[in-house]
Amino acid sequence: MKAVLVENYDNIGNIPIKEVARPELSAGMVRVRIQAAAVGFVDGLKVQGLYQTKDPLPFTPGSEFAGIVDEAAADVKDFAPGTPVIGMVINGGLAEYICVPAGDLFVTPKGIEPEVGASFFANYLTALYALSARGKLQRGETLLVLGAAGGVGIAAVQVGKLLGARVIAATSTEEKRKFAINHGADAGLDYTGEGWRDELKELTGGQGADVIYDPVGGDLSLQAFRSIAWNGRHLVIGFASGTIPALRFNLPLLKGGALLGVDLAQIGRREPEVRDQVIAQLFTWLSEKTLVPVVGKVFAFEEFHEAFKAMTTRSALGKMVVRIG
Repeated sequence: MKAVLVENYDNIGNIPIKEVARPELSAGMVRVRIQAAAVGFVDGLKVQGLYQTKDPLPFTPGSEFAGIVDEAAADVKDFAPGTPVIGMVINGGLAEYICVPAGDLFVTPKGIEPEVGASFFANYLTALYALSARGKLQRGETLLVLGAAGGVGIAAVQVGKLLGARVIAATSTEEKRKFAINHGADAGLDYTGEGWRDELKELTGGQGADVIYDPVGGDLSLQAFRSIAWNGRHLVIGFASGTIPALRFNLPLLKGGALLGVDLAQIGRREPEVRDQVIAQLFTWLSEKTLVPVVGKVFAFEEFHEAFKAMTTRSALGKMVVRIG
């Protein structure tokens, strides 16, 4: 089979597609013929060896995928060949086949195309878990989403609206603000401008944001926390800016604010019941078409380099997806 193969940590442009052995089944596993896989910011870091944990070489990047069950081990039930599934793993998604534990797979809700399924899991699971379980976002509260037009941010915009919040989308361009507003944001602001905190203050009646959803990091995070409402919650999702900010501890004291970390990789292990509840809610929204996940751009398998490049540009809107099947 064909797979993207990282044999040395390197720039994505130097990573090839190679012929590798099709993965063999073992107890508790399901082999999936992949139809589409998503490309995320973490994948880009892993390929270069820049993520906080390093995947052992060689490895195939890609943690989110959608496909069709090829075969299940004899001890696995409920995953007959031909069943459409979506899954999330540590790596392996950018390949024609993958073997995963049955517990990491979910039957795709009816009417969901592979490209949508592949782009759905990490962003929307993170958004709902962060906003509901960690941030305790309440109906009528104000949610500020940093980097609101990217795959992670636009998911928070949509989920925040479904939870009844007033959503302010912070982006770097007018095009991105229009994109976020078209997907449910109530207002947008330009966080590259010097007066953006004054604009936020005006938009919130001087109160600041009740919840801040932050996948960006850097100085923007520090400035956003300075504009948090009393008893506000700042959700740390990631550091797309490439810089991890250092927060002075007097700020949470003065603002009465809480800094809360959200690590998707640990949810299933540490809070499996919460994860299952969140997934059940997301699948209900999907089935009802209440939630329509945003797919950014779809690339052919041979164009996977371009998907990674597009993901890192300031013009990226939504999640990048690679069609494999």
